[in-house]
Amino acid sequence: MRSRIIQKMDTGVGASVSSRSTVETFIAGAAITAGDFVMLDTTKTTTDRVLYVKQCAAVALGNSLVIGVALETAASGAFVKVCVGGYCASANVDGAVVAGDPLVVDTTAGRAHVGVTGDIAFCAVALEADTANVAAVYIFARF
Repeated sequence: MRSRIIQKMDTGVGASVSSRSTVETFIAGAAITAGDFVMLDTTKTTTDRVLYVKQCAAVALGNSLVIGVALETAASGAFVKVCVGGYCASANVDGAVVAGDPLVVDTTAGRAHVGVTGDIAFCAVALEADTANVAAVYIFARF
């Protein structure tokens, strides 16, 4: 059972204190780099489809299987923590991202970019402009 009760409401003390993030542990279905947007691994069968994740593939109009951002680098078969909802301090994004941009993964695997009219699978919103293709984002919880 998961609780969404806020335990502490300090401000300005860092991303790990009551950051309104939800983190889940998965198994990497392939090598994953910290900051990658990840998706459910549909190459698996039965319930393994929601136990394993891999780098999010680029899909036209946005990948609807995106579930979050990997918080650490993991080799295939290793456990990996994934931010599946809320604040994520370091997500891989396109170089043109600014605060408030809606994000989709549809042109580069593992990386989100600014969504446009017609995109259907928005997965996050940028909270700041990117620095070297990395930005803080708010993940729309789907898992």
